[in-house]
Amino acid sequence: MSQGNILRSEQSIAEETARFMSGVYKWMSFGILLTGFISYYIASSPNLIMAIVTNKILFYGLIIAQLGAVFYLSLMVKKISAMTATLVYLLYASLTGVTLSTIFLVYTQDSISNAFFVTCFSFAGLSAFGYVTKKDLGPIGTFCHMGLWGLIGFGLLSMFFPSMFGSSLQMVYSICGIVIFAGLTAYDTQKIKSMNIIGNEGTEEDHKETIIGALTLYLDFINLFLMILRLMGNRRK
Repeated sequence: MSQGNILRSEQSIAEETARFMSGVYKWMSFGILLTGFISYYIASSPNLIMAIVTNKILFYGLIIAQLGAVFYLSLMVKKISAMTATLVYLLYASLTGVTLSTIFLVYTQDSISNAFFVTCFSFAGLSAFGYVTKKDLGPIGTFCHMGLWGLIGFGLLSMFFPSMFGSSLQMVYSICGIVIFAGLTAYDTQKIKSMNIIGNEGTEEDHKETIIGALTLYLDFINLFLMILRLMGNRRK
């Protein structure tokens, strides 16, 4: 094969990968916009948001449904159709919008907006780094996944022992969360980019890979946003 053919082949691979990642970012962004719209709409309706807050069965039922949607999509993605994968992803984003509406009761709208824009700029830079770097981010991903389990464990403990979750410890928790999800954003971007199967463009499998990639980055974005909001958000009086 001539050098010209090799270069053209490398260029076509890069272009196909770029189109794949563009699809991932498109679906991720759509999920975030859907979550934001539903969250704001519910927060704007006192009756709706009070129904969620005061009904513990409904609130925890929504959380269980969220977890079920994520696990179903992650475990069954190879067996379900691309349309089903897309609908489950949109369902998850919608349910997240419902549960996230409660942050408007805790934080001021200005601090929520500020945290969102800080997250947007941070996420863009971190994901861009993960996309262009040639350095293997695997060790960072491993470290951040270990840290994530630590966050989950501490979060569960705080539910049973709320007194241990003082202001100082909450700040440390938030800072650790920001570091962990910042690392995961870069790592997951690189992982998603590498998982694209060249020549698979336009197929059902390609679309399902796109949805899984979008879900992964969506989760990184939402969790990074919540950690930033927890750290810098102004609580309502």
